[in-house]
Amino acid sequence: MGFEVLRCVSMTSAVDTASDAWQPGSWRDRPADQQPAWPDEDACKRVEAQLSGLPPLVFAGEARNLTAALGEVAQGRAFLLQAGDCAESFDDFSADSIRDKLKVILQMAAVLTYAAGVPVVKVGRIAGQFAKPRSQPTETVGQTELQVFRGHMVNDDAFDPDSRRPNPERLVTAYHQSASTLNLLRAFTTGGFADLTQVHAWNQQFVSTSAEGRRYERIAGEIDRALRFMSACGIDLAAEAGLHQVDFWTSHEALILHYEEALTRRDSLTGNWVDGSAHMLWVGERTRRLDGAHLEFLRGVINPLGVKLGPNATAEDVVAICDTLDPDRVPGRVTLISRLGADRVESLLPPLIEAVIASGHPVVWACDPMHGNTFTSADGHKTRRFEDIWTELRGFFRVHREAGTWPGGVHVELTGDDVTECLGGAEEIFEDDLHQRYTTACDPRLNARQALDLAYRISELLRD
Repeated sequence: MGFEVLRCVSMTSAVDTASDAWQPGSWRDRPADQQPAWPDEDACKRVEAQLSGLPPLVFAGEARNLTAALGEVAQGRAFLLQAGDCAESFDDFSADSIRDKLKVILQMAAVLTYAAGVPVVKVGRIAGQFAKPRSQPTETVGQTELQVFRGHMVNDDAFDPDSRRPNPERLVTAYHQSASTLNLLRAFTTGGFADLTQVHAWNQQFVSTSAEGRRYERIAGEIDRALRFMSACGIDLAAEAGLHQVDFWTSHEALILHYEEALTRRDSLTGNWVDGSAHMLWVGERTRRLDGAHLEFLRGVINPLGVKLGPNATAEDVVAICDTLDPDRVPGRVTLISRLGADRVESLLPPLIEAVIASGHPVVWACDPMHGNTFTSADGHKTRRFEDIWTELRGFFRVHREAGTWPGGVHVELTGDDVTECLGGAEEIFEDDLHQRYTTACDPRLNARQALDLAYRISELLRD
């Protein structure tokens, strides 16, 4: 129960020609893992029809621009910061929560750019990250077995039969919340909030009194002095758009394929297909099978793509995935996101890098240091140790240094809230503290202090 695929009729327009064999619905002929068992096929068709008639959330030109920016990362001239919520929530949705997540990401990017001298490509796990793959289709509490919670795009986390029943109407709710989130992000990043003159305003109150916050304020002060120096030298800062607004991109795991297909459109300029649900999409460790529906869908859209690589990834698999998703070897098209675990990254990553180098694929290499280091505490909370996260990142950089390749980015789960979900950090969170502010919808996230601490450490690795 929970993994079946209903063959809902595609509502996306298609041109069936011999030169265009791929269609947005081509995935329906492949095995599709991690799909909800929608109980009402007619309701699923109605939702697909409704979504296919709505405007895309992002546009082809934006996806092409992000591919170009990631191409700079692939060439070793920039760094990717991909960060945000584990799973977005319908219940926790406000302008303040979106602003606070953006604040943390802007702070991390400022630290990395100023301390390491590296342009940072900022990609949020936001405006669409509503679904999560699960290791089991059901969960049992007491004597009751129900479908597992798959994220608010699919069902609800309350433990009762009605809440856990997959409801395709939630796809429409996810679309509208994503649209509202995108609207606010665009306002923040182009309307003055992301201006470098506002660098002090990004420090949150609960962070500002911490060691990380004080260190950040020192960097913010140095940025202020640098701007004043440039102005005194006669540089017209008002004319430098890069000082006053930032490019901020959205991403999510392309998990629920009915949603992704319904939001796929033809680019009017090139005739290519673009998934209008987000700028960047990724395929997960559980859904990257070569004969599967997810790779079949993603190979046909022009969005830049990420691929999560866990401990079971082989060199042959990785090269075959790159061949499938990027046969033309376009820099920035594919980001390989390793999630190998602190104790295995230095043994498992080198053969993957060697194989990709030999294949000639110009990929971005990024590290997800969180998903390979998750465990359950004595009182039942899923958590991660900050030092394990840091150990995997340090090993990731060491492997790339030895291989002569560019450690291009980091992929982390974080929040702007003062949560107690991950252990450790400069201001210790212990297992006894987890229950105090544990609010995640699925996996544990870094709080703002821990995220800043990580940014400082990464900047030191980049300087080295």
